[in-house]
Amino acid sequence: MASLAKLLIPALLSIAWMAPPAAIPAFAAGGGGDPPSANPPPSQSQPAPAGRSSQKGKKKPQKQSGLEDSSFADGYRAAYATIYQRNDYAAAIGQLKALGRDDIADVANLIGYSYRKLGDYKLSQAWYERALKSDPNHVRTWQYYGLWQVEQGNRDSAQYHLSRIAAICGTACDEYKSLAAALEQPPGSGLVY
Repeated sequence: MASLAKLLIPALLSIAWMAPPAAIPAFAAGGGGDPPSANPPPSQSQPAPAGRSSQKGKKKPQKQSGLEDSSFADGYRAAYATIYQRNDYAAAIGQLKALGRDDIADVANLIGYSYRKLGDYKLSQAWYERALKSDPNHVRTWQYYGLWQVEQGNRDSAQYHLSRIAAICGTACDEYKSLAAALEQPPGSGLVY
């Protein structure tokens, strides 16, 4: 198994390296990234392996995510622009909820981020937790929830979030660097994340 991972990881990284750049850049302290792809990572809506179904002979229909729908991608990009170009967080929350897919980690994370920017930390926390429930390895949510922890003065919790990011993408990824930089600032420095 370990030798398989040693072979697959470089192959996957080389594919990711060759991918075209995202149409909308992710920002160190805020981007939700491009709209979720039609091919979610294994941690999201992956069909169960054959032979593990409790209903023998019956095939469950695959859950339709709507991710292949261009209107979803367009709506997500519009909400993203509302957040990062116009800083209109309340409008973005409405746009994101209107997509009807707040069970997707990227969407829930941006809703949480918007509530955080509006100063509603309780709702922000609930949305970050919802995103992590949807995808426990959603690195951007660990980053933004870690920044939430820093803003709340919960440095030990933020350090835990940093360790989760390191376990998911290592210490060289932007999400790790962003949260690590926030943790290096003195408490109460008034930085906006």
